[in-house]
This record gives sequence, structure tokens and C-alpha cells, in this order.
Amino acid sequence: MNMHAARADTLKTILGISVLAIRWSDAIVLLNRLIAERRFTKVSFLNAHNANLAYADSVFAEALDDFLILPDGIGVDLAARLLYGAPFPDNLNGTDFVPAFLQASTTPLTVGLLGATRVNAEAASVKLAALAVQHSFVVIHDGYFPASQESEIVDRIAALRPDVLLVAMGVPRQELWIERHIDARHCTLPIAVGALLDFLSGAVPRAPLWMRRLRLEWLFRLAVEPGRLWRRYVVGNPLFLLRVARQRLSRTPEAAGDSQ
Repeated sequence: MNMHAARADTLKTILGISVLAIRWSDAIVLLNRLIAERRFTKVSFLNAHNANLAYADSVFAEALDDFLILPDGIGVDLAARLLYGAPFPDNLNGTDFVPAFLQASTTPLTVGLLGATRVNAEAASVKLAALAVQHSFVVIHDGYFPASQESEIVDRIAALRPDVLLVAMGVPRQELWIERHIDARHCTLPIAVGALLDFLSGAVPRAPLWMRRLRLEWLFRLAVEPGRLWRRYVVGNPLFLLRVARQRLSRTPEAAGDSQ
């Protein structure tokens, strides 16, 4: 965790991952301050699925140690309630929070988009440009490129030097890619955003607002893509809660990367 960006008393540890317990409005203020002060900070989100992956993958868990992690979804809220007696102050899921953060940022920013398909990235860029007219949005590349193209893409990012870099490659690839290739020479805030560009483009539908308010978006996604997501939700959610219960019983946060 980027400790220069967060005080220890605002963190909750979920399966060995330190997550920032912060209100929505305060998180927007924090990210804007990091940009204004040019403090390079990697940003990601923790949900039950990511936590399960990090629990079983020490390389991913170690990479997340150097990210500012925001809470995403009902799973980590249940975990916080079980472990600390209270949920996170707000659900900062990236699909809603990132566009809201950009919309609320009054200083004109350059925002790079990297990931998804080219069509979806371009459509997401148009949507974001309409939502936050004060910023400049640049599609750097889609998320489908061979290793031989990486240095060219990294050079392109360094030449643009965006304030914000949205990396949409899926978990854990996007976090590992940021960890291995992006530093203060390339941008100020690289944010791992998962399926955000697909959602913004309209290619992947969002749950109706009433389902989102009831914290049931995961159920909608499962219904839309059961073949791809059944293991993540039907197997993953109970497994996550079981691991959290074990953490509570142990009275000490279990080390991420321990798959026992």
C-alpha cells in the first residue's frame, strides 16, 4: 500500500490486502491532491474475486502491496463487517467511481486509455469526453498486444505523460502490467479499471439501478455471462467468505499468497 497516501488508521486488512476505508467524496479529494502534487500512485480496487486471486498468487499479492486499494462491492463490505464490526464507509467500485472522479475533477487533465478492444476503447473515450468535457482523453492502444509491442506502447505513454492512465486488461494482468512497466516517468495515477471501458462503451450491459442499489450487480453479471463468471461468483464468493472467517478466527490477518 502506498502509505504516503493513506494513514494506517484508515486501512482495513482483508486477506492480507490493505484497503483504504474512506468516503466517496474524500477519495475524490485524495486522488485530485495526488495529481496536483504529482505524487505517482498506483490505484486498484479490491473485491471478493481479486482477493481470492491474491490469496492464491503471491506475485499478485506483492504487486498489490504497492497500490492504493479502494473497496469494491458487497463481498469486501461483508468481510469488513465480520473482521472490524463495520462495513467500509462507501462502495468505491471502479465502474461508478472512476467516471465520477473524472467528472468531479475541475482541473483539466490528460487521461490515457489502455485496454479493451479498440472499438470499445474508442467508444469509452467518446462517452468519457461527453461526461467530463474539461479533460482530454487519448486512446493509447487496445489491450490485445504481443510482448514485442510493449516497449513501443510504454514509450507512447511516456511521450503523452497523462495525469491519469486507465488500464483495462482484467485482473491480475492489469495490475501486474502497471507494476512492471509504469512509473513516475509515464503518468501520475495509473488506475487498474477492469471492465470499465467495456461498460462505458455499452458492449457489456450494467445491471439496472435498483439491482445496483441492492448490491446485486454480481447476480446480474452472472445471469448475463454464466459460462465465464459462474466460477468467480458461485464458487468464489463462498470461498472468499470462508477465508475471511478463517482470518477472523485466527485473530491475525492471513498472509496473502498463502493458498493453504
